[in-house]
Amino acid sequence: MTKQTHQMTVTYLSSTAAITGLTREIMLSDYVVAQEGYCVVVEALESKPHYNQVECQDGEFRTISKGDTIVGVLGERKALKGYSGMVPRTAHPGEVLHVLNMGAIIGQCTSDHPELGPALRVKVIGAAMTEIDGRQVHARLQDFALPAVDKLEKSVPLVFISGTAMNTGKTWAACELVQRLTGHGFKVAAAKATGASLKRDVRTMERHGAIKTATFSEVGLVSSTSKAMSAYVKGIITHLCESEPDVIVIELGDGIIGYYGVDELLQDKELQAFCAAHIVAAVDLAGVWAVQYLFKERYHAEITCITGPVTDNGVGQQYIRQVMGLAAINAREDPARMGRVVADKLKRKTGLMELANESQIG
Repeated sequence: MTKQTHQMTVTYLSSTAAITGLTREIMLSDYVVAQEGYCVVVEALESKPHYNQVECQDGEFRTISKGDTIVGVLGERKALKGYSGMVPRTAHPGEVLHVLNMGAIIGQCTSDHPELGPALRVKVIGAAMTEIDGRQVHARLQDFALPAVDKLEKSVPLVFISGTAMNTGKTWAACELVQRLTGHGFKVAAAKATGASLKRDVRTMERHGAIKTATFSEVGLVSSTSKAMSAYVKGIITHLCESEPDVIVIELGDGIIGYYGVDELLQDKELQAFCAAHIVAAVDLAGVWAVQYLFKERYHAEITCITGPVTDNGVGQQYIRQVMGLAAINAREDPARMGRVVADKLKRKTGLMELANESQIG
């Protein structure tokens, strides 16, 4: 139930809040629901020299200055190489919270990062309101979300790109793969299935040729931390299949082991039944050793190739190939080869799926 409301114009509408249909002209309530997914209006209490930008609804990154007002979304984050924070117990007007990422996840920071400095402090102004069925209600992502899907009965082939950690080159590999597969004649859709809300990666995939993209924020999640993700990702896949792609490239944000739900997705038998290729990005050889063990013993799946910084020169590539027996392809130096390898996998997968369908009909 709302209390006092009034109109205001905010400086920035974040990309995370954009699926609600809000604009910079909003109706503001002084009653804030302190739960994940609710849109909150905050005022910046300071200007920072680092990690000081917000991704807006149009995809542009803009610098946050003291006094700017932002529509963000309450949520949590558990990043190894960024800020970690939680949804606050209360979010009354005047209370101080933090900007946890560039998608404007707003929460109570519980752990800073030495390279970024303290998280930017913001003051709660109120809750953003929207109209649904003629009623003014609190704007929240869940009311505009794609439905989750418990059972994935059909799908085009999937290509998963995972990594041993953040910042291992997953998005670069995904974009190169989208472009190369498009060049091979495939219609490619793409998704960011785990991580913390930010549209930058899928927008880059669109610029590389993806005919349709989606992220977990479109199924009503601010981040994928500490959640059972399979049904949400199946909902994303079902949605993308409506555009009739030939393949869906799925980037799994953060690392395979951690709080973001990647491990669960790689264990899901329905998802893996539609998987045509696994690309894994790694920083070092210890990471490659770990993922080789996980894929063999835990996921019972084959790694198509290793990419990322560990393949930046011949030393890593030689060890991966000769000692570990895995393919090593640097997505920056040889993206065409990666595209060919995955295209061949897709052709074989498509052929097998067609044979399976024919046998069911027969």
